[in-house]
Amino acid sequence: MSFKNKVVWITGASSGIGRSLAIEFSKLDVNIILSSRRKETLEEVVQECKNQENIRVLPLDLEDYATLELRVEKALSFFGSIDILVNNGGISQRSLVKDTNIKVDKRLMDVNYLGTVALTKALLPHFIKNQSGQFVVTTSIVGKIGTPLRSSYAATKHALHGFFDSLRAEHYKDNISVTLVCPGFVTTNVSKNALTGDGSPQNSMDSATANGIHPDRFAKLMIKAIKQKREEVYIAGAKEKLGVYAKRFYPKLLSKMIRKLSVT
Repeated sequence: MSFKNKVVWITGASSGIGRSLAIEFSKLDVNIILSSRRKETLEEVVQECKNQENIRVLPLDLEDYATLELRVEKALSFFGSIDILVNNGGISQRSLVKDTNIKVDKRLMDVNYLGTVALTKALLPHFIKNQSGQFVVTTSIVGKIGTPLRSSYAATKHALHGFFDSLRAEHYKDNISVTLVCPGFVTTNVSKNALTGDGSPQNSMDSATANGIHPDRFAKLMIKAIKQKREEVYIAGAKEKLGVYAKRFYPKLLSKMIRKLSVT
C-alpha cells in the first residue's frame, strides 16, 4: 500500500507513540489529523512536524463518546475524506484488583474501549461508502496476556481485540482492513499517567517502561506494519513476545512466569 495522498487521523497524538507517529507520518506524502484532549499540546506537536500545511488539529475527548459523531463530521471537513484511523488514545493502570475502585474500571473502559469503539462506529459508514479504509488500533501485549497491576487495562485491551476481530470479518467485502498493534514496554509517560486504585495518576516512571523501546523507533515499526496491512503485530522485546506464544501453547507455564514477572 502507498501512503501517497492518504488522509491519516491519529488519536492520542499529543505525546508518546501518537506524537512520534505524527512526526514520522509528516515526512511522508500524506495529510494528517491530530487529536487528543489538549489543543495547545497538539499545536506543539505540529511544530515538530514537517509539511505542517498538511496537518490539522482536532481536539476530542474519547471519554465523551456521545460527541464523537460530530468530531467525525469535523474531521471529514478538513480534507474531504479519511483513509486511515489510528485509534491510539487511551490510559493505563497500576493497581491491584483488590485496591481498584470500580469507578477506575469504568473510566478505563469508557476511554480505552467505548471511546475507541464509538469513534470507529462513527467513521465506519464513510469507509463503507468508499469501499475502502483501514482501522489501526494500538492495543498492548496485555491485550493478549493479563499481568499483575493491569487488570482493568488488560480487560480493555482484550475487549478491543474481540471487537476489531469481529469488525474485520464483517467488513472484509467492503475492503476495510484492521491492523492491531500490540506494544510491549515503550518509553513514554504512560506509567506516569496510569491510574492507581483510587483514580489518581501514579506520577512516576516504571523502570520497565523507562527501559522500553523508544517511541520514535516504535513509530517507524508501526508505520511499516500499517503499510503492509498486517492484521496483528507485536512490537515488543523478546521476553514479551515469548509470553504471547507461551500463552497459546503453554498456558500453565505462563501463569507461573507471570507471577514472578516484574511489570513496574
